[in-house]
Order: sequence, then C-alpha cells, then structure tokens
Amino acid sequence: EAERAGGESTKHPAENPGQREDVKLLQQEVEAINQSADQTVEHSEKIFTELIHLIQKRSSDVKQQIRSQQETEVSRVKELEEKLEQEITELKRKDAELKQLSHTEDHIQFLHNYPSLSALSESTDSSSINIRPLSYFEDVTAAVSEVRDKLQDILREEWTNISLTVTEVDVLLSQPEPKTREGFLKYSREITLDPNTAHKQLLLSEGNRKVTLMNKQQSYSDHPDRFTFWFQVLSRESLTGRCYWEVEWRGKQVYVAVTYKNINRAGSESKFGHNDKSWSLDCNNNSYTFRHNNIQTRVSGPRSSRVGVYLDHRAGILSFYSVSETMTLLHRVQTTFTQ
Repeated sequence: EAERAGGESTKHPAENPGQREDVKLLQQEVEAINQSADQTVEHSEKIFTELIHLIQKRSSDVKQQIRSQQETEVSRVKELEEKLEQEITELKRKDAELKQLSHTEDHIQFLHNYPSLSALSESTDSSSINIRPLSYFEDVTAAVSEVRDKLQDILREEWTNISLTVTEVDVLLSQPEPKTREGFLKYSREITLDPNTAHKQLLLSEGNRKVTLMNKQQSYSDHPDRFTFWFQVLSRESLTGRCYWEVEWRGKQVYVAVTYKNINRAGSESKFGHNDKSWSLDCNNNSYTFRHNNIQTRVSGPRSSRVGVYLDHRAGILSFYSVSETMTLLHRVQTTFTQ
C-alpha cells in the first residue's frame, strides 16, 4: 500500500544469525591459517639454517684438519730435507779436508788425522725416503663427496614427503562426510595387501587384493613385520588425508580395521581392536561389534557382505558403513590420530 501511495519501501531478507556465525568462523580460520603458515615458515627456516650451520661447521672442521695435517707432513719432510742438507754439507767438508790431507808430505801427520776425518756420522737411511706417486689428500675429497651424495639422496627422498605434507594441508576440517556412495567414491583408495605382514595361514591372491584363511601354512619367509599370533594382514599403503575403501567378505567372521604401523605382530595383544593402536569392526553373520583399546561397543545395522570405511585422518574421523542398495552408518569414531 505504501508503494502505491507513492512512498518507498525496501524489503530486507531476514538476517540469518547462523550465516553471521559462519563468517566469524571463516575469519578465524583465515587468521589460524596465516598464523600457522607464518610459524611453520619461521620454524622450517630455523631448522634449515641449523642444518646449513652444521654443514659449514663440518666444512670448517675438515679444512682445519687438512691444514693441520698438511703442516705436520710438510714439517716432517722439511726436517728430513734439512738433515740431508747438513749431511751433504758435512760430507763436502770432509771430502775437502781429505783431499787436502792427501797432499800432505808428513806421513805421521796423515795417519794421525785420517781416522777422525774418515769417521762419518750415521747417515740417514735413504730407504726411509720413499718418493712415489701419492694421493696425498685426494681420498678426503672422495670421502666428502660420498657424504654429499648420501645427503642429496636423503633430501631427495624426504622432499617428496615434505612436499606431500604441505599439499595435504586442508583447513576446512568441518566439511561433512559425503551423503551418498558416489560422494564417498570421490575419495576411494585402491588398497593392496602386504605379503610381508600376512600370517602364514593367510593366502593372498588377485594381485594381493584378496585374502583367504587356509587350513595349512603358506610358504612365506620369516619377516619381522609378519603377524605370528592372529590371522591378520596389513595394507601396503599408508593412509592419510581423506580416503574411502570397501571390503567384501564372506564366511563366519572378519575384522575390518585401521591400525598404526607399529602394532605388535606377536602375542594376544596384537589383535585388531584389542590395543590403543587399532580400531576394528568385527563383522559376523549375526552382529557387528566395534573395538578399540580392548573396549567393545555393540553396533546395530543391516547385515551386508560389503563394509565401507571412510577415514579423514587430519580431522580424526573414522566411519564404518554397511553398503548395499544404500549406505548405513554403523559406527563413527572422532579422535586424534598421531601416526
């Protein structure tokens, strides 16, 4: 009515307090990102500077050691040279005196002086002077080059790890888990099994993507990573960032788990879910049970021969799903992963 009467009216959409709160949170996030980046740059520069100083110190030490050894060796050679020069001078002097003596007419005088002139002081053994082509300090260069090559190898290997860690920074940790299987499959990871970890009664097949419990032991070699007590096997890949995979199973019972690499391989405490290093969903035909640190939680949900596992490593989220026509959340863990 006001508009019709020639007045003006402006309609404002109602302000959503939730959106205002979100803006605040995002501003805080920007501050946190900047602060974390600045601190990390400062810390990494400090670490690299320490490394540079350490290398410079080692360079200085090697230089000092070479110069000291150089001085010692040159002094030794010069000392030997001076000794030989003195001996040569003495020989020349005696040679001149003997020549002079040979011209004397007085035989008695000759016999009296000859013994003292003919008695030479002990000469330096010439065999102790071994002049030959030597590699004086060249071996040091080879040793230092070897250190350089090893350091370059280490930096090359570790650089991949550092670079990946930087690119994995994902600040929007509050992103919700996907709602559909298609959403989860965006994070899908292909998992292969590690034969060096497999219990000797487990048979791996289909490119190490299938595991079967057998009645008799397989011909695996001994390996420190091998499980020796429980019928267990680990993936070859380590898991980081966001990842999703599915496990199809059949039989009486299967444990689907995530674990830290340093889980025990022997003894009853090495069982998935029975220690603080692993999180396990025990699937059998009648029920699901979740276990971590030997604490079990009964889980309800539809039976399915397929289990989906979603891991958001940095956000500390681990979720298990029953996968059939639809996906049903069985159990969700919120924690802090330290490995």
